[in-house]
Amino acid sequence: MFRQLSKRPWLIAIAISLLLLLWLFSGGLFKAQDTATADAPAPEQGPVNVEVTWLEASPMQRQHVVQGQIEAWRRVELRAQVSATVNRLDQDKGSTVKQGQLLLSLSGDNRPAQVAKGEADVRQRAADASGAERLRQRNLVSTNELIRLQSELAKARAELDLARIQLGNTQITAPFAGVYDQRMVELGDFVQPGQSLLTLVDISQLKVSAQVAQQEVTQLKLGQPVRVELLDGREMQGELHFIAAAADPNSRSFRIEVKVDNPQALRLAGASATLHIQTGEALAHRLSPALLSLDKAGRHGVKWVNEQQQVVFTPVQLISVDNQGAWVSGLPHKVALITLGQGFVEPGQQVTSQLAKGDS
Repeated sequence: MFRQLSKRPWLIAIAISLLLLLWLFSGGLFKAQDTATADAPAPEQGPVNVEVTWLEASPMQRQHVVQGQIEAWRRVELRAQVSATVNRLDQDKGSTVKQGQLLLSLSGDNRPAQVAKGEADVRQRAADASGAERLRQRNLVSTNELIRLQSELAKARAELDLARIQLGNTQITAPFAGVYDQRMVELGDFVQPGQSLLTLVDISQLKVSAQVAQQEVTQLKLGQPVRVELLDGREMQGELHFIAAAADPNSRSFRIEVKVDNPQALRLAGASATLHIQTGEALAHRLSPALLSLDKAGRHGVKWVNEQQQVVFTPVQLISVDNQGAWVSGLPHKVALITLGQGFVEPGQQVTSQLAKGDS
């Protein structure tokens, strides 16, 4: 057969032409079918089915939740006022002391002698001034002499007061009741004026400091109740007793302090805590945080179905969040919240809603 075709080349040309025609025809047919398929109308789709749950607003306590730092109510670092040697350690570190109780003693050196000398000088000057006053009444002493003697008496009394103060500064006493927290010196140390000796803290009450954003500080008032949650889950009750008058120039936030009674003298100063500040009652909806979504502007909100069975997106304000759910405000009083299918619908879309299982 191939020998016959080779002898007749015109037959080969005819066969090739037929194959080309078949190929072109089949391509056009497929293209026509594709065009027809593209131009065909899409089958109509019905409204999307979603599940909804009816939620009604209920009263709740609005609160701000901020992280705070627990501090002692009072803390003072006692320093040396005179040059002296540590003569006696009157109390141990960690002990509870009363106001005025002796904590540490410094050497008196020559200070008792200075006091005794001052007392003698005062007695002498007082006698001289008293005698001059009697003589002045009889015009036996001039007015200037009397004034000079009275001035010397005043000077002697001032020097005596200074000597007594210097002697008193060798006895380091507690300015208030508290805990002897730290000691920076040991027995026999020589100290100079201004040198730190010990610290005393008052933990009968505690203060918890925190920073509040400038847009939230206007909702706070002195005396508001505050719940203080410790890291181990324990809770204490306190009240807001200080709000800064000016914001921190760096953070633009306001410092607040919460006063907490600590009758058991729990050693909590320096620890962290969470402040739950009550700011009044408000109507809000409680829902799962998983139902919150973002719109194109990045606002938090939820999707719900109106009476016309259309999807509505409403931005909400997040009031508080915990392990049980989230409280939000901004929704209608009663709302059919989409609980299933919200990710497949858009605002304005027509839907068919049905109650979620368990709702009546």
